[in-house]
Amino acid sequence: MGSVQYYIKGNDGRHHLIFIVKQQPTGQKKCVWATAFISILWSLWKQRNEMMMMIFRGVKPHHQYAWLVANRASEDANLRPTTPFPKKQRSSFSLSLLSLSLLLKTPSPKMRLDCLLYLLPLLLFSLSSAAHGSRLKGIGVNYGTLGDNLPSPAKSVRLICALNAGYVKIYDANATILSALAGTGLRVSIMVPNEIIPAIAANQSAAEAWVSTNVLPFLRRTRIRYLLVGNEILSDYSIKNSTWQAVVPAMQNLHRALKSHSIRNIKLGTTLAMDVLSVSAPPSSGTFRPDIAEPVLRPLLTFLCKTRSYFFVDAYPYFVWSANYTTISLDYALFRAGPSLYRTDPVSKLVYTNLLDEMLDSVIAAMGKLGFNDVKLAVAETGWPNGCDLDQIGGNVYNAAVYNRNLARRMAGKLGTPARPRVNMPVFVFSLYNENKKPGPGTERHWGMYYPNSKPIYEVDLSGRRPMESYPPLPLANNNSPYKGPIWCVFTGNKNANVTELSGALQYACGQGNGTCNAIQSGGKCYQPNSLAVHASWAFNLYWQQFTKIGATCYFNGLATQTAKDPSYGSCRFPSSLN
Repeated sequence: MGSVQYYIKGNDGRHHLIFIVKQQPTGQKKCVWATAFISILWSLWKQRNEMMMMIFRGVKPHHQYAWLVANRASEDANLRPTTPFPKKQRSSFSLSLLSLSLLLKTPSPKMRLDCLLYLLPLLLFSLSSAAHGSRLKGIGVNYGTLGDNLPSPAKSVRLICALNAGYVKIYDANATILSALAGTGLRVSIMVPNEIIPAIAANQSAAEAWVSTNVLPFLRRTRIRYLLVGNEILSDYSIKNSTWQAVVPAMQNLHRALKSHSIRNIKLGTTLAMDVLSVSAPPSSGTFRPDIAEPVLRPLLTFLCKTRSYFFVDAYPYFVWSANYTTISLDYALFRAGPSLYRTDPVSKLVYTNLLDEMLDSVIAAMGKLGFNDVKLAVAETGWPNGCDLDQIGGNVYNAAVYNRNLARRMAGKLGTPARPRVNMPVFVFSLYNENKKPGPGTERHWGMYYPNSKPIYEVDLSGRRPMESYPPLPLANNNSPYKGPIWCVFTGNKNANVTELSGALQYACGQGNGTCNAIQSGGKCYQPNSLAVHASWAFNLYWQQFTKIGATCYFNGLATQTAKDPSYGSCRFPSSLN
């Protein structure tokens, strides 16, 4: 008399016996029931991070009905099945079909009929589960937190799920956020901050401690799948000597730390901006910067190739288009170009229908020039701003919605790029919220899909399955060409502004340039009214007008904003961008 034994294979790599069902000599039907029961259990367990194994042992060797290894998706398995099946057979529905086909091989006609009767409902259940799970298979979203008015992590996670996102990337390993993501099924990317990379690179114990603190406590219920070591470090020349060549040793130490805990389903990488390329157009000419190609990127690509991980790139067609709006069509940047706007690479002869594909293929070409043609590509950040400063163009709700909707639809079709057709890749949209504490030009604070009050800025389905005609009308764009009028930089007028911060910003501006604040000194033409707010507006404007051409922004930690309304009064004349 045989038995049916049920195990779960956990993250610790061990098999845990759940229960044993004794099988009567004439009770083959019970094995069919057990198959259906455990398959349904698997459908429920697929939301977890463990792998469930089902071992069916019959009365005789030729009655071994099935050996099914079930995991949510093949790429999520942190332990390889003892008896592997092709990837396309590792879904709930495919496993149910597999169990049916195996059970139907039994010698008894009555047994085959029993299999049909008892497993047919299971197949329908699996189809239902697959349809339900498909709602969480869209592209990902970047969840940034540089705002002082953002919703709680729990509410933010609900908003992410409402977008039908399949992934979420955070810029640290925030424990509250990781706990809020538990049980959602979202695949999660966490990040090692730039400033601690050298310490982790120099000390294996530091890597072990980081994994123990930031990964292990959450792994059981939160689907951490990517660990990114640093954010755009090769764009920051201030950390060139301390961090650039430390990133790969840090990744190696973290990889060893993960392996020591039998964690094999977390891919390591680092995010890089498009400025890692010295040449990017046409795509076939893509070449890495000579200062990083050999000392940094070759070791990085070697590691990524060995670990079968991804080259994570931040690719923003907005920046390329806005800097070249006279030669690059906006429709081409927004994935809605017609054949007359397609572009052909003169060397590869590949035809491009959109700007993002060009950018990604230029990175692929650069990797190929170093001999790494097979390293996978992932898009760590992409998107379009829903607002911008007066001296910027194209940042508006209409363009942002069109870009992200078309991006989601394109990625759902798994089209790949011309250089790598039909190759799927992880993609993360930037970002979840408009973050009001991000420094820099206005676009930096306007990438979100939600306002901080949780109201959608525009509707978007990141699964890419929503019909375009079902979306409500969008506000028309009014800044797709440059603003040609005068611009001033003034205090925002926020009545709740911190007086100490405002005074400090005023003093900073007055200390820059030549005679920036002469007019607001006692007896000056703009001294009256003797108001901190008025004096700050004068100082901000003079500073910005002097230094905007070398990268100065009208921000001052959120205290300043651009305006088209002349702030001049009486004999106090504020110079504008046209003076």
